[in-house]
Amino acid sequence: MTVIAIIGATALLLMYIWLLSAIVASYLSERKGYGEKLGLAFGLLLTVLGPIIWLIWPAKENSKWKNLGPVGRGKADKERVAAAEAERARQRQA
Repeated sequence: MTVIAIIGATALLLMYIWLLSAIVASYLSERKGYGEKLGLAFGLLLTVLGPIIWLIWPAKENSKWKNLGPVGRGKADKERVAAAEAERARQRQA
C-alpha cells in the first residue's frame, strides 16, 4: 500500500506543477497583450516550458507589460501609464 500512496503523492505534485505552469503562462501572455487563451495553451501543452517561452516572447506595443510592468496595477500605476503614453507621444513627434 505504501507504493501506491507514494505514486499518488507524486501524481498530485506533478498535476499541481502542470496547473501552476498553465496559470503563469496564461498570466504572462495576457500581460504581454496576446490574450489568456494562447498562454493557457502553451502552459498546458508545454508544461514547464510554457512560462519560460512567455518570459522570452516580446510584448506588444501597448500591452500592460510595456505600460505597467510585469506585475503592476492600481491607482498609482494609472499615473505611470499616463506618463508612459505621454513619453511615447513625445518620441513619435520628435
